[in-house]
Amino acid sequence: MQGDDLLRPNRTQGGPFIPKRPLCLIRWVVVDEQHGRDLPSIPGVDPAVPNSARVWDYWLGGDEFYPADKAMADEVERVLPDIVDQARADRLFLRRVVEFFAGEAGIGQFLDVGTGLPTSNNTHEVAQRLRPDARVVYVDNDPLVLAHARALLTSTPEGMTDYLDVDMHEPDRILDLAGRTLDMARPVAITMLGVVWHIVDDDDAVRILGRLVERVAPGSHLAISHQTDEITGQQARDAVDMWNRDAAPKGVCRSKRQLEELFTAVGLELLPPGVVSCNRWRPEAPDVLPGEVDQFGGVGVKH
Repeated sequence: MQGDDLLRPNRTQGGPFIPKRPLCLIRWVVVDEQHGRDLPSIPGVDPAVPNSARVWDYWLGGDEFYPADKAMADEVERVLPDIVDQARADRLFLRRVVEFFAGEAGIGQFLDVGTGLPTSNNTHEVAQRLRPDARVVYVDNDPLVLAHARALLTSTPEGMTDYLDVDMHEPDRILDLAGRTLDMARPVAITMLGVVWHIVDDDDAVRILGRLVERVAPGSHLAISHQTDEITGQQARDAVDMWNRDAAPKGVCRSKRQLEELFTAVGLELLPPGVVSCNRWRPEAPDVLPGEVDQFGGVGVKH
């Protein structure tokens, strides 16, 4: 078992709990499959309200969730059975995107907005395997993610990582603080995976992404993955409606066309293959395409 094979326990078949983190890094804890770990009380965290970072962590096989998170995750999975496949596809998309940025695109600076809880193949780990001198700034304002930020601050001696406790709705503050670590006169690779769907207003999405793009250097790239209803249709819309009733932050489905228009609206050229099911974005085995999922992704470049 290697890399992303460690992402998820075999829950549906009643198999053993498979840790998502590399075995050498596991903190051995007793996990109750029904309720997750006995998480400590963290200021700013309401365990009664399902939260996207913790629910996503559950789908990826993690143990950082409360009973309310598990209940919501299971209910969404009942309505949208491929949601776990979507979560895995999104995580693998991150790895391929970062490998593309650090390799073919020749970028050594990364801004990961909406980081989520640490798992395997975090952005700095993927980037620094190809470029040991890569610099990575993580951005999230979830208190539980902040509590785990130390796991994201393990850099190679040549590189550097930093963590910013900032809301993604504040692009100028993000860039001002990121400038302590990144050279904004050089290209930056920005990743916003699984978070833009939480910017429910289209004008806000254009404003936030547009400001990020405006202030980075030519040659910078932006990667987005986003919930759509392109594949499962009403099932996806029902799942999002369910989420918006009981969980936080709220979200919205956008179509493939809307995502394409978003890249264009902020002045980016979409790179091939465009906006596609994220497991079909430059897959490792292009001759055997996987089945599509509703999580779509794309990468744009600033000229």
